[in-house]
Amino acid sequence: MVKVSPSILTADFGYIADTVKMLDNAGADWIHCDVMDSIFVPSLSFGQPMIKAIRKITQKPLDVHLMMADPLSYLDEFAGAGADIITIHAEAPSCTHLHRVCSRIKSLGKKAGVALNPGTHHDVLEYIYEELDLVLVMSVNPGFGGQAFIPAMLKKIEVIAQRINSLKLPIELQVDGGVNPDNVKSIRDAGATVLVAGSAVISAPNPAEAIRTLKG
Repeated sequence: MVKVSPSILTADFGYIADTVKMLDNAGADWIHCDVMDSIFVPSLSFGQPMIKAIRKITQKPLDVHLMMADPLSYLDEFAGAGADIITIHAEAPSCTHLHRVCSRIKSLGKKAGVALNPGTHHDVLEYIYEELDLVLVMSVNPGFGGQAFIPAMLKKIEVIAQRINSLKLPIELQVDGGVNPDNVKSIRDAGATVLVAGSAVISAPNPAEAIRTLKG
């Protein structure tokens, strides 16, 4: 069964503790934290203090997605704030030496993830799979919630899933963007093992039921 990592980006930050506790009780496997710097992506979200606050109220793995131009300079801080998984973008300027950045994350005792924007080819991962715990396929262009899933990403998910399987590596394949009950079966069938969902869970009348539906 796939894991579900609800994104708190769509939550009301005035009630973030209540939302995280609700997700915890609703059966979320991880808590997905989107950190946006308004440089790499247009929006600005939150930083290390929010991660630290969330860490105090849940034991679920904190799945921290750094949509930042310079994540390398902040890895120690996010690790110290309580992140369990730190995912950086292959396209970020400070991640030119992608192998080095992933090795740095792992040296901090954290799981390392690499995210790919919709227009980025999966070949960028070819020589670093052994360093990875997670690959994140962005199925929307990052920066805003509520966007529609880009259908062409199904092929990308499928190709990466096949490569991970051929290498026999324990890498999670995460999909983020526009995941909902209408398209989730095709995403699971393509090979996704972790689903990120924001409004599809948080805004659902019954979040626990929504998570069960996504898991299939």
